Amino acid sequence: MLETYRTIYQDGTDEIVEKKSRFIAHIALAETEEEALSFVEKIKKQYWDARHNCYAFRIGTERVLERCSDDGEPSGTAGKPMLEVLTGQGLYNVVAVVTRYFGGTLLGTGGLVRAYTKSTQAGIDASVVVKKELGCMLKVECDYSFIGKVQYLAAAEGVHIADTEYTDHVIVKLMVPDQKVAQMKSKLTEASNGAAKLTEGRQVYYGMAEGELIIFEN
Repeated sequence: MLETYRTIYQDGTDEIVEKKSRFIAHIALAETEEEALSFVEKIKKQYWDARHNCYAFRIGTERVLERCSDDGEPSGTAGKPMLEVLTGQGLYNVVAVVTRYFGGTLLGTGGLVRAYTKSTQAGIDASVVVKKELGCMLKVECDYSFIGKVQYLAAAEGVHIADTEYTDHVIVKLMVPDQKVAQMKSKLTEASNGAAKLTEGRQVYYGMAEGELIIFEN
């Protein structure tokens, strides 16, 4: 499993116009080839009257499956540059479809490459991209006098506080990157003189999207 990777959290769409030709980009999350192809078919049905619905996708995080299609455009002018944008952005589990409505003026191979590149990037910019990081939820149970130290250590180590419960004692849930779990546990134990009870949860992916901590359960 990759410790960290970038993917789509919220789909996006945008449009550019080049010499009266419309290029409409749709970007979406797809975690299987079937999901990617289903999304392509959905866009093709939505824009059934368009001359071209070109696509590219990257599926998986280790053995990455990459596919692309020019859908009638000159070979190498649409799908490949779209795929290169996805790769250049370091995106995984993503599908891009760019629909073209011909405006009557030929763009040439260079113009097509630029248009499909630009529209794909515009679609990504309109999406919400999240960096998923492997980590675990560390539950810290302590008395009230220790809460300040927990907050300080979390900030110092770049660890997110997911939740805090106040009862007769305090329960702080920390979302800790995989590579920092042992270090964080050691520092919390030392700072509390062994008084803090630490419970390590299962391994999950998490990320920040629009300022919010997101935990991915699957």
